[in-house]
Amino acid sequence: MVAAPNQNLAVTKPAWSKLFEQPAEPFALTNLDVLAGSVPKNLRGTLFRNGPGQLTRGDDRMGHWFDGDGVILGVYFTDEGVKAQYRYVETQYFQEESAADKLLYPNYGTVAPGKVWQRWGKPAKNSANTSVLPLGDRLLALWEGGKPHALDVATLETLGEETLGLAKNDTFSAHHKIDPVTGEIYNFGTVFGKDATFQVYKFDNQAKLLKRGQFTVKGLPLTHDFVLAGDYLIFSICPVRLQPFPALFGLKSVSDCLQWQPELGTEIIILNRHTLEIVSCSKNDPWFQWHFTNGFVNEYDEIELEMVRFNDFASNQQFVEIPRGSIQTYTKGTLWHYRIDPKTAKILDSFQVGDRSCEFPITLDSQTGQHWDKTFIGIHRDESDIGHELINGIACVDQKTKEYTVADLGAGHYPSEPIPVQNPDNPKQTWILTVVFNAPANRSELRIYDGDRLSDKPICILALPKIIPPSFHGKWQPA
Repeated sequence: MVAAPNQNLAVTKPAWSKLFEQPAEPFALTNLDVLAGSVPKNLRGTLFRNGPGQLTRGDDRMGHWFDGDGVILGVYFTDEGVKAQYRYVETQYFQEESAADKLLYPNYGTVAPGKVWQRWGKPAKNSANTSVLPLGDRLLALWEGGKPHALDVATLETLGEETLGLAKNDTFSAHHKIDPVTGEIYNFGTVFGKDATFQVYKFDNQAKLLKRGQFTVKGLPLTHDFVLAGDYLIFSICPVRLQPFPALFGLKSVSDCLQWQPELGTEIIILNRHTLEIVSCSKNDPWFQWHFTNGFVNEYDEIELEMVRFNDFASNQQFVEIPRGSIQTYTKGTLWHYRIDPKTAKILDSFQVGDRSCEFPITLDSQTGQHWDKTFIGIHRDESDIGHELINGIACVDQKTKEYTVADLGAGHYPSEPIPVQNPDNPKQTWILTVVFNAPANRSELRIYDGDRLSDKPICILALPKIIPPSFHGKWQPA
């Protein structure tokens, strides 16, 4: 007689699910222990990372990974050693929900509590959880649905909302671009009405507003990133559109009201970065992207750019599932290279740069808007079940050969976006900094790799005092 299966056996959870079992625990400035290797003697400055750390309040759970309260990791490399601190961005919304120990506000994937009539008119919570912009003695925590929050760069104390000279209803995207020659900062924000108005901003290197422009897109799209390439700003408007009324009246979350409409195609809009006026537009076959690597103008006055491209919008549902500790929705983004005529916005050529599942492409800040040598990116390891795993490796893509060099961290290791840092004494040398959850050891680590020898073992591994949930984006601020 065959025994009946034990219905009480626990379902095996993936190793990364532990990252979402509890809210992130902040910690005060702490000396970091070296687990292996040594810190490069010329690596001096601060790594800042931002991501969602609190996805529950009392018995309430937020509906999307993008909704978690922002928490900032600061890692300080000094002559006296390496220290780190971890602190929540204490927005007005964070403080109110902390005091109430329950959710009070709607967000991207979360409906406000209460009866339908009690939800009307409630502002969306600014989670301040997506990226950072270091500005001297202050650090801006960015969230694209609103304005930044300023923090003290040394203590990470929240100082309050930063208006940046913008109008009341203006927003400030999480993916600003900084020209490495002039220091000018470019960004955009989307204002929703009957259609979407893209406000485009140009600031000086201290974030003083110099100029603004705008353009309108039919419907209400989701646009997360853009490209600076030479004298141009490039926007890719993918065929995702918000159905406004269920979101406006609190019947559904914004995320649930976003629809993939491939018949609209993907629109490319090119602006002159100096005048912020439209140069050209084109309509193309549909794709979706969250992130670009970079862009530049080649010797033939053509724009070349790179992105992680998806065939549809399924990744948004995967981001609903990740905080639950189990991914059910399959999606795969791959690296793509485009060549575009700026006069017409027509795509002259496009090709996939390998077939690896990847996300979070990045290059050196000093090469923003210019030809770049290497793309650093998060990938899935060769044997990964892409449909159920988080990014679990990092790689370097050579822009000449298009070959991938992989840092295989081993099973059960989950890195953040790899941040490249130039050696100030040898600009041709690059270090790669990534925060890694080492599931077998049940700890978070900061790993430093040689950007030219990514397949070698890390130069240094530092132990972090608490487990750090996956963050979205970070920046390096040189000493």
